[in-house]
Amino acid sequence: MRRPRRHDPERKTRILDAAIDVIAAQGVAGTTHRLIAAAADVPLGSLTYHFASLEDLRAQAFRRFAERMSVVYAAHFDGVRTHEQLVDAVTDLIAGDAGADTHDWAVAYELYLAALRDPALREVTETWMRTSRSVLERFVEPATARGVDALIEGLTMHKILSTTPYPKEQIRGMVARVAGQPAPALLH
Repeated sequence: MRRPRRHDPERKTRILDAAIDVIAAQGVAGTTHRLIAAAADVPLGSLTYHFASLEDLRAQAFRRFAERMSVVYAAHFDGVRTHEQLVDAVTDLIAGDAGADTHDWAVAYELYLAALRDPALREVTETWMRTSRSVLERFVEPATARGVDALIEGLTMHKILSTTPYPKEQIRGMVARVAGQPAPALLH
């Protein structure tokens, strides 16, 4: 006698979220179908039903993660209208670990490392960076946006991995230098 099939419309999303959690805890190298299935509380076969391979599952999980973090990032700049507010917003973003917690940074660093070896994941990182730059391009020209984006990534990484705190005024000074002079035509 066959058991009736359980209706679970959120199963694929739950699997992706579980994969993100497993990657944060175990790293890409330690992530397996079994660990993800257990974390999602689904049968192992659900993973192969929804995803072509573990690599496909990881890529979709990383894409979901990057999209979620992009929304957090963009929301941080809501209300910014002046160059001074931009400098303050970027400084606060860096001082606050760019709106991410330790779990999020573990996933982000795993994505960056995996993308070094997997060209398919470079599309995820490139899309994420392009989205971040497009937010900054509302306030500064594209080349400056690229520099500010790199500064945010780099300073946040240094701050998170440092054993000594970064003074906020020092961060603000670096941001102000990289952000350059106001570009009123780009502010809206």
